[in-house]
Amino acid sequence: MATRILHLLRERRNAAYATLALFVLSFSFFVFTRVSNPLASYQNLDSMSNPKSQGGSLQIQKEDPQNPNPSPTQADNAQIRDERQDPNPNPSPIRVDNPRIQDEQRDPNPNPSPSPVQVDGPSSVQVDNSQVNEDSNDDEPAEELEMKWEKCGGAQSVDYIPCLDNWKAIKELKSRRHMEHRERHCPKPSPRCLVPLPKGYKTPVLWPKSRDMIWYDNVPHPKLVEYKKEQNWVRKSGDYFIFPGGGTQFKGGVAKYAQFIEQTLPTIEWGRRTRVILDVGCGVASFGGYLLDRDVLTMSLAPKDEHEAQIQFALERGIPAFLSVIGTQRLTFPDNVFDVIHCARCRVHWDADGGKPLMELNRILRPGGFFIWSATPVYRDDNARDKNVWNAMVKLTKSMCWKTVTKAIDANGIGLVIYEKPVSNSCYEERKENDPPLCAQDARPSLSWYTPLDNCLPYLPALSSVEEKDWPISWPERLSVGPSRLQLEQDKRDAEEKFYNDTKNWDTLVSDLYLHSLAINWSSIRNVMDMNAGFGGFAASLIKQPLWVMNVIPIHGPDTLPVIFDRGLIGVYHDWCESFNTYPRTYDLLHSSFLFGDLTQRCDIVDVVIEMDRILRPDGWVLIQDTTEMLKKLQSIFNSLQWVTAVHGRKFLVAKKSFWRPG
Repeated sequence: MATRILHLLRERRNAAYATLALFVLSFSFFVFTRVSNPLASYQNLDSMSNPKSQGGSLQIQKEDPQNPNPSPTQADNAQIRDERQDPNPNPSPIRVDNPRIQDEQRDPNPNPSPSPVQVDGPSSVQVDNSQVNEDSNDDEPAEELEMKWEKCGGAQSVDYIPCLDNWKAIKELKSRRHMEHRERHCPKPSPRCLVPLPKGYKTPVLWPKSRDMIWYDNVPHPKLVEYKKEQNWVRKSGDYFIFPGGGTQFKGGVAKYAQFIEQTLPTIEWGRRTRVILDVGCGVASFGGYLLDRDVLTMSLAPKDEHEAQIQFALERGIPAFLSVIGTQRLTFPDNVFDVIHCARCRVHWDADGGKPLMELNRILRPGGFFIWSATPVYRDDNARDKNVWNAMVKLTKSMCWKTVTKAIDANGIGLVIYEKPVSNSCYEERKENDPPLCAQDARPSLSWYTPLDNCLPYLPALSSVEEKDWPISWPERLSVGPSRLQLEQDKRDAEEKFYNDTKNWDTLVSDLYLHSLAINWSSIRNVMDMNAGFGGFAASLIKQPLWVMNVIPIHGPDTLPVIFDRGLIGVYHDWCESFNTYPRTYDLLHSSFLFGDLTQRCDIVDVVIEMDRILRPDGWVLIQDTTEMLKKLQSIFNSLQWVTAVHGRKFLVAKKSFWRPG
């Protein structure tokens, strides 16, 4: 009996051992498969730019830009869904539970440089190459965030610009005489709604084709076609808007007009001496679009007015443009930065209010820079109004020491006059009448943000005899040469060293990581914004790419915007606790480097993300360098918007916006 009992005990023990062995074997196989394929249940970062339909993987439903009539599953209902985790094909907009996408790509270089890339300048680039190329898996997942998102309401919500469409504040204005209703009036608190897509919205036409044609459904504003039909601004052709290169003053086409300017004044020298231009009252920005071929970077500027969506047309075409008006406040540019300012029938009364509008141009035009004015008072004297305007302009420009360089009329009977700003203060001091007066240097605000227009002339910077002749340096040399007015610190040599280190470090970061290791589809990117640009090193490092960068300098940080312009780049001042002066869906990529830490002390990070969502196009990208803690906070918000997200090396967040909008 005892022997029988002992035999039974041995059988049960062997069975237990067998069961335990089977469990260990199964667990080992599971671990092996997860290690060998760590993204088995997630889409890897490559698939963000090249999605494939595979069972159980994250799928991006993307429209075909060549299909003018996309099906509802392609356009109207384009969403990012995790079909493996969420069995509901129509997730509720109230709660969004997107999976966190982790980038575990390896750097193709098996021996990355061990030397860290660090920058002490204002752009705060901090990269350690030995860590950047490691696995991007974080130990802890991003916090799951529940947000109740709603679409902005109203008939005009698809083009909503919070600080320019605050109708309550506009109605309460006591005066509109000086274009106050076209200026910024930001709502408090910021609206927490998502701007809807226009019906039939498609992935934008790619550059350079977009310069000549865009989808009608993306900017469905046909009034300008009828309003400007005689001036060849824009035409509608089937599913497209076509831009033939005409304009109010470009009767022979914009190419001939630009050539006429250079023939009239060869000193202009497009793309060498003249690099950065402001085009006031730009229309659909055909002038700036053409000059891109001449290596000229034009900031096309116009207000949001009855010329329906002209800046939106420009940005959809891939041409640099900005919404603003010369009203009662300074433009958000530094002093002495534009090589040329151009106005072709821009409808600005330059002599109004004591000449303040023209004095504003004088403020931002660099010493020795040119103002090109093409308007009927220049070449017509058959009516009293044009005569009076011309006489007032002659008097005002003389009082400001502007020299009339040339006046000419082209073969189509269109005329222009070119003025030159002085390079020194000697003319100001020798005037018989101090009118307009010179500004008091110690009392004048330096930052142009909600700053009233000057009614005085700023003193010009002191330049050496060499600088008077060659400032700024010709393009493209000026991009990499430290600007002469780099006086960010008491020690100029230290400031220049920071500038050169910043340039070197951004070149390394962009070439080694941004362009090749983050799976961003750069071929689809045209309009780029650097949300805190520092010295402009990020934009400078991308100069050979077929894109342009709007460099934004936050108003609470170091004022490096003059340096950016001196390098031959463009940008504006801004406070990211408020909305930006642009239409929705106008940028392909938003970049920032350690921006959000300061912002969270003044405003809610959710409001900043909502603004980023507003101005970024569907299928557009966000690239953020920040602390690990901040990246996790941002990632959770982006996930709640149904964006595809990935953290790389615990230092960089890459996110791709979807077509999803709340129901």
